[in-house]
Amino acid sequence: QVQLTESGGGLVQPGGSLTLSCASSWSIRTILSMGWYREAPGKQRELVATINSRGNTNYADFVRGRFTISRDNEKDTVFLQMNTLQHEDTAVYYCNARSGAGGYGVIDAWGKGTLVTVSS
Repeated sequence: QVQLTESGGGLVQPGGSLTLSCASSWSIRTILSMGWYREAPGKQRELVATINSRGNTNYADFVRGRFTISRDNEKDTVFLQMNTLQHEDTAVYYCNARSGAGGYGVIDAWGKGTLVTVSS
């Protein structure tokens, strides 16, 4: 199973910026899709952004225009650049890797998460 390690979380003021990174133990060139999800207190885990092996991206409506997902294939790392952060963006952010599993469909791997706190 692929292992994912997130970093970059922390405390930031409203309107500020933060960049998260996720290092993969597998070559991300062979992974179908990498993504970021978040889980706020009392809320279900929700999709933030994804990027597939061809570089195509997908964003949740509430972050589109503010967040940017990218990947560095040479470093097997994906990033989430977060701008204009708001209080409601406070959550634990999880890295996701979706891999093909042959006739079994796909397999999702998750990092342990990194906490982002937006507060004055």
